[in-house]
Order: sequence, then structure tokens, then C-alpha cells
Amino acid sequence: MNRNRFHPMAIIWAAAIALAVASLALGQTTTTQTTQSNQNPNTALRSVPSGAKMKFRGVVIGRDADVFTIRDRSRADYQVLITDNTSIKTHGGFLRSGKRYPVTDILRGLIVEVEGRGDNQGQLVADKIRFNESDMRAAMTTDSRVGPVEANQERMAGQMDELYAVAAEARAEVKAVNERVSSLDDYDVQETVSVNFKVNSAVLSPEAKAQLDALAAKTTAARAFMIEVAGHTDATGSDAKNFRLSRARAEAVVQYLAVQHKIPLRRFVTPMGYGKTDAVADNTTREGRSQNRRVDVKMIINRGLNQPGAPATSSSAPTRP
Repeated sequence: MNRNRFHPMAIIWAAAIALAVASLALGQTTTTQTTQSNQNPNTALRSVPSGAKMKFRGVVIGRDADVFTIRDRSRADYQVLITDNTSIKTHGGFLRSGKRYPVTDILRGLIVEVEGRGDNQGQLVADKIRFNESDMRAAMTTDSRVGPVEANQERMAGQMDELYAVAAEARAEVKAVNERVSSLDDYDVQETVSVNFKVNSAVLSPEAKAQLDALAAKTTAARAFMIEVAGHTDATGSDAKNFRLSRARAEAVVQYLAVQHKIPLRRFVTPMGYGKTDAVADNTTREGRSQNRRVDVKMIINRGLNQPGAPATSSSAPTRP
């Protein structure tokens, strides 16, 4: 006689089961959406978990002072932080020790292998950076100060097929952003100084050192700055000699600022020697030739980071602001 009556407990159990099924369906939908979002190839900069050890290979698509951006074969972008302890070398070499390179030679379009750990800002603090010697020569040949990777791209396609598409994207981005470093599309010039040299000399005079001392003093309060160094000669002598001499003059300036004022090498754009190709005065006069025997030094600051309210750059090693 009680067969047709609904038991209260049966109603409660039925409601609980329906709620569980709905929650499970909702959870699956959310998980699917999250997974799809995480796998989206167009996502922005990826964050590296703090303390996590990572090693990956990719193409350098941009650099700002001691931080550069790398894009791996899955088209994920990461920020890599260079410190004073970062080892930068080529693969192989004598006794497989590799050739050391300065931090100034991390160039756009260069394929690198990076190993390090994540920091609190989601960057990868690089312990090791490795690359092929042929990759570096090709990148420097195409004008290492600028970043257009036109010739470098063709060579990379034959060497690393899996990175071809990534490098193509890097080329397009770099070409759009940078026509030349000297045009300063990304940077504002804060200070400029020109130091002069005697005939056939790359030795800094006391006057030149005093000018560089004044420039270095202004970097102590600057943040996210870089220093561009360009060496020049007058028109006397052969082209080959003038290119060597102008590069030696530029390197003398970099050495003085790095040794005497402890400016990290990662703050310098790769020093360049222009020989006699960029005269500022008449080479037919003694006074004009004296003005052309010079090194132009510019302190430049990233335009975006120089805006009011821009965040300060981070570093895991003690550096200048």
C-alpha cells in the first residue's frame, strides 16, 4: 500500500546526483576553455615560475639593456635576464670549451640556447647562453647594431628547419620596429659627448678622460640606459687601416668606462668603427681632420621606460639603476 509514495530520502539523493552531474559538466567546460587559452599561439609573454630550472632554444627577437626576449619553436616568448654571472659562449671549440663573447653581442635574429632559473618577476635568469659560431658571424655581418636579419634568415632556414617560421616572425617584427639604432626609434638620447684623438692613436688623452668621467657620473642616476659608442678617423690612410683604428678607439672608450667607472658591459651597444665614412668636418684642413679623429658616445634611455610612471627594470644581481 506504500508502493506509490515518494520517499523523502529518494528525492534528496536525486537532487544531489543532478547537482554533481551539472558541476562536473561545468568543470569540464571550464577546463577545456582554460586549456585552449593556454595553448593559444598568440598569447603574450610567458612567465617562468620562480625557482624553476629551464633550458630551451629560440630566436632573440628583442633586447633592452640587460634583458632580451626570446621566442622558442612553439612561438612562446620569454624574457631572459643577463647578469654578471651569465656565461656566454659558443658551442664546441678547443677541448669543447667554446669561445667567450661579451654580453653586448646578444643580437636580434641570433639563435641561442638558454639555461637558467625563474625569478620573482617571471623572467629567466640566465646561467648559460650558448650558440653556434656561424650564427654569430652571420648576425654580426648583417649589422649587429641594428637587427635586420635579412641575410641571416636564409642561412637559418637551412640549418634549423623547426625554427624557420619563428625566425621569419622575428625578422618581420625587427624590420618594423628598427630601421637603424642610430635613428633611435626606441631610445631617447640623454647625453652626447665626442672625444678626440691624436693622429694614428687610440690612446685617451687627459681631456678625453675628463669628458668620459662627466658622462659616467650622469649614468649613476639613470635607469634602463645603454651607451652607444662609435669610432671615427680622418681621411688619411687606407680604408682598412682606418676601420681598424676607429674600432680600436671605440674599444678604448668602452674599456675606460667599464674599468674606471664599473659600467657593466651589458649596458653597451656593440662598439662600432666607421673609419673615415662619417666625417663631421672638412678633411682637407688640419682643423677638420682633428675634429674627425673622434669617438661619439651617447647615453640613450628606453623611451617606454623613460615615461612617467614606467616600472623600473629588475635584476637579480647588483647593478646600476
